[in-house]
Amino acid sequence: MASKKFSNVYIKDNVSIVGPLEEDGLLKNYDLTVDDYYYQEKTFEQAEIKMQQVVVDKLLEYNKLSDSRVDLLLGGDLINQISVSSYNAARFRIPFLGVYSACASYVEELIIGATFISGKLAKKVVCVTSSHNLNAERQFRYPIEYGAIKKHTTTFTTTGASATLLTNEVTNIKVESCTIGKSLDMGVKDVNNMGAVMAPAAVEVLNTHLVEMKRNINYYDLVLTGDLGLVGREIFLEMLDKVYDIRLKKYMDAGCEIYTNSQDTYAGASGPVVVPLVLFDKVLNSKKYKKILIIGTGSLQSVTMANQKLGIPGIAHAISLEVA
Repeated sequence: MASKKFSNVYIKDNVSIVGPLEEDGLLKNYDLTVDDYYYQEKTFEQAEIKMQQVVVDKLLEYNKLSDSRVDLLLGGDLINQISVSSYNAARFRIPFLGVYSACASYVEELIIGATFISGKLAKKVVCVTSSHNLNAERQFRYPIEYGAIKKHTTTFTTTGASATLLTNEVTNIKVESCTIGKSLDMGVKDVNNMGAVMAPAAVEVLNTHLVEMKRNINYYDLVLTGDLGLVGREIFLEMLDKVYDIRLKKYMDAGCEIYTNSQDTYAGASGPVVVPLVLFDKVLNSKKYKKILIIGTGSLQSVTMANQKLGIPGIAHAISLEVA
């Protein structure tokens, strides 16, 4: 089975930071903001490292934790060899596992951290992730200085970082179960249409979760997908209906919840930081939802493989939260 139940795993706290465009977007409850994309550093990469460092520092400070009291640090980002997370981890004397599932990395971190705590191998785990528009655009598409024309299917990489504390201490947010997804290559080769790459994987992991957990879709007050965007969201809903006869009514895609229509971000937000930003700054903050299924979505593309004209694999992982 791809699905597992957890025992005594809870979310205790979260700290987020965002860039200037995100600050002017739809969400208004971010903890910290960045005034410029360099964040007083020499390069955009160093700015992203600093964002990760700041949110982890603040998370530890707010919870009065020293490095020695954290059992595991999990980190993931989009830059080659998850270098941002690795450089960030070097500042802390905490055992570190780097994670890469592209924009599904944060949910994978939660799954790994919950597994350690549920198995009584850890008591406190910090999960950190980030993305930076100017880093990701340069690596996966074109530097923005080129002024390359964007397709309407293109998503816009979000600038921000988020750190979450998982614990075995009881809080009002329980990490209840998960479903680990499969990598799917549907033959989509367009790096400017990540929604089409990821939607089939999201459909499969949702159906797998419901079947293996023996649940009806109405069990959840909300299904939250990661960053399918406007295009991928429609593919996701259509595939669910036609392939599995599942009609989602209580649904939100995080990629559609960060920017306003006037901000010209094409099909919406993307990046591993999108899920935690929307989860903590909108979904949980609203206090409307008691049972939430989060589906992290990732386009596992590579510049090298894209240039070889191969299809792009998509991945999706699901994790279930119960809010008291």
